[in-house]
Amino acid sequence: MFKEYTQYDALGLAALVNSGEVSAKEMLEAAIARANQLDPKLNAIIHRFDERAYQAAQAGLPAGVFHGVPYLLKDLSFYFEGEPITMGSRSVNVINTYDSEIVKRMKATGVNTFGKTNTPEFGLIITTEPKAHGATHNPFKKGYSSGGSSGGSAAAVASGIVPMAGAGDGGGSIRFPAAWCGAVGLKPSRGRNPLGPALAEGWDGAVADHVITRSVRDSAAMLDATSGSEVGSPYVIAPPDGTFLEAAMRAPRPLNIALHQQPLVANTVVDKEVLRVLEQTAKQLEAMGHRVTPAEPKINIEKFWHDFMVVVCAHTAFTIDNIEHCFGAEHIQNLEPQTYNMALLGRSLSAVDLVHAKQGWHDSQYQTGQMLTEYDMILCPTVPTPAVKHGVLPPSYKDELLMRSAEVLNKGINMGKYAFSSGMIEKLSHPVLSKMAFTLLGNVTGLPAISIPVGMSKKGLPIGMQLIGRMNDETTLLSVAGEMERAGLFTKPAFAK
Repeated sequence: MFKEYTQYDALGLAALVNSGEVSAKEMLEAAIARANQLDPKLNAIIHRFDERAYQAAQAGLPAGVFHGVPYLLKDLSFYFEGEPITMGSRSVNVINTYDSEIVKRMKATGVNTFGKTNTPEFGLIITTEPKAHGATHNPFKKGYSSGGSSGGSAAAVASGIVPMAGAGDGGGSIRFPAAWCGAVGLKPSRGRNPLGPALAEGWDGAVADHVITRSVRDSAAMLDATSGSEVGSPYVIAPPDGTFLEAAMRAPRPLNIALHQQPLVANTVVDKEVLRVLEQTAKQLEAMGHRVTPAEPKINIEKFWHDFMVVVCAHTAFTIDNIEHCFGAEHIQNLEPQTYNMALLGRSLSAVDLVHAKQGWHDSQYQTGQMLTEYDMILCPTVPTPAVKHGVLPPSYKDELLMRSAEVLNKGINMGKYAFSSGMIEKLSHPVLSKMAFTLLGNVTGLPAISIPVGMSKKGLPIGMQLIGRMNDETTLLSVAGEMERAGLFTKPAFAK
């Protein structure tokens, strides 16, 4: 058994395979042994295909940058031919008949995928506690959330089962679990990575797929391998000068950084420990030669959350309609209450409502873009609090009953319209939306953003800080994150406690 498996990042493991020191089969055995040992406690992996991975190692994996590295994929948007996908739902269980474009590109790097990771239903909530598969535990503290929607991937990486795993981000779903599990989570710029052929863009451009990693350079190297437009892509983004990996390995020039401290969702309280780490991170960046100045994006926070919810609810309604159309009405009988109600809200909205919301997105894009003409990037918390206990973020039993009553009431009145206008949605969604008060900006604007693990709470839970860059400027984010990692400022992963 390869006992030193967790001491290396993905590029380090690939170097061992390429040198012949360790075989791809031995590498996979090490990953599977850790999965067998840890996952019964974590519940990070919901589907395994170990034998297929062994056969791939035996047959010979592609000679890419991650040749022979064990790998996992989030069970949501990553279509892996011949394996089922559930999207975290009791209503979906479909065998994929093809690889999505990003999976093709990931496979070409030489990774050896042996499973799919847990996610909330359709990635709609930022804690991984689906009724379909059960809760994923935080590797640092059992009974606490791993975040979402890429919570299974984050837990698998932070616990050392794999050095990196596929993840997706529509409202913070890469950065959020990376922050709560003490990992690195980069959301690339809108259109940087492919989403097809099933989608041209997810949630009107809010969604970006990439990876959660333990090292900055692994995230950069995977972005080099996967980025670029595809057939039917609505975006064509120029590649960086040089490579993302080169950017992650070099020191940045002195930067002008905006310190963003005010949550973009009203009535959100930022935990004192998170503020402490924010102040500490600002001082560390200043000590490295950067200038950090308090500044806030000029965004209407009362409208900001509403515009996001309108777009996501409209897309949720489409998703449910599409499932019913493709697989039959019986496949939407077991939807979780919040999913059904988001679809209900989506159906209640008009095309004009959607356009109003998208205009709000544009306003936020413009104001943030204006801010980034003066500053090179933005520093802020990733999440306002450290991880919370299971059961805090999903709707309570009482809230679920209220949601189910909306189905009956909707037959007499337009419950969706009433729910928005009455403040009901704001009240029910606030526990989740408030946790997304710093991550939503990256999704609405399409800007690249990275969460880095630079703090710990008194309870021993990770605290992540977020850097948001100019459009298509992942290189500067990766340079700063890499600089901080090399300076020894990252917290240690769960298995190294």
